[in-house]
Amino acid sequence: MRLFHSSQKTSSNSAKPAQDAQAFESAPHLSTPVSYLVNTLLIVIVIALGQFLISSAFISRYQISVLEQIGIYIIMAVSLNLVTGYLGQLPLGHAGFMSVGGYAGAIFIMKCAEALHLAPRAFVLLSPVAVAIFIGGVVIGGLAAALCGLIIGIPALRLKGDYLAIITLGFAEIIRVVMQNFDDTFNVTLTGGAKGLTGIPSFTNFINTSVLVVITIFVIHTLMKSRWGRAIYAIRDNEIAAEASGISITMYKTTAFVLSAFFAGVAGVLYAGCIGVLAPAKFGFMKSVEILVMVVLGGMGSMLGSILSATTLTVLPELLRGFSDYRMIAYSVVLILVMIFRPKGLFGSYDFSLSRILGKLMLKVRGTSNKKEVSAHE
Repeated sequence: MRLFHSSQKTSSNSAKPAQDAQAFESAPHLSTPVSYLVNTLLIVIVIALGQFLISSAFISRYQISVLEQIGIYIIMAVSLNLVTGYLGQLPLGHAGFMSVGGYAGAIFIMKCAEALHLAPRAFVLLSPVAVAIFIGGVVIGGLAAALCGLIIGIPALRLKGDYLAIITLGFAEIIRVVMQNFDDTFNVTLTGGAKGLTGIPSFTNFINTSVLVVITIFVIHTLMKSRWGRAIYAIRDNEIAAEASGISITMYKTTAFVLSAFFAGVAGVLYAGCIGVLAPAKFGFMKSVEILVMVVLGGMGSMLGSILSATTLTVLPELLRGFSDYRMIAYSVVLILVMIFRPKGLFGSYDFSLSRILGKLMLKVRGTSNKKEVSAHE
């Protein structure tokens, strides 16, 4: 097995690749099996360390809740970045997909727990039945959001720019109003109406949040490195040229939109279990703007930027709580300063690659050892 490989392509008949994909492929990096092994070990170590700190009561319940919210917003930012950063579209209804997934998943979990007479404590103790119900709820929530993404995406993605933003914003508001009036309209008790859905079990924890964050990043990162990802880059850079080269614009746009909505729904399920109450007011216009700010602040098309900005913008308001009325002013000033001095975001389109860094490091080590061997022979 080769430890290093070069993935630069020199086909003269193919179209010029997007700059982001070309920059990633041009650097030396570890071969795929070694890269996956290194990344897996790092992820396991980080999650195990976090769980150890939680189990040893080194971290308070409030801090655990903040960590869970960081994971939820990382999923939201990374999934929105797929459409906004990589595809180059501007949707403003991501909170709508989050609410659909949250309500669908939470209702499924609550109904299953009620039918099986499962105590809320079972989710905390991670009983096998509770884990199975949680997985089912995550899948149901993701699929419900993906279905809504498909319904709105097919007509909406034919539009561009401001028109797409307005349509997706309108969709999010429709979803919010439906959730708010569903029980009164159909004379049932399901969404809780304007008061919200209460009594949701605390099924969200550090482990399942971390696992779903890793799955989200892995799926989107792998897709963007594939042929599918190169087609997405081509559509973003020049839609007319991409269509002329045989790329199905509608199919790729819709697929990306549906995938983004799916992960937003997954984040919604985690959000429901984290806060225990779902109210339509929590998924208004400002929630969509908040998620969009995370993507823009980190850098459009930068997964690392989305991760770090989601972390920063989740932690920063908590750190500034002591400033009371000045908290949001300080928060806004920080955002404005970043946009002035880093208009393309903190990371632009740069993406961190551990395998690439290790590859360069090992190349330097090999080069140093080769020089020593030559000097010894002389």
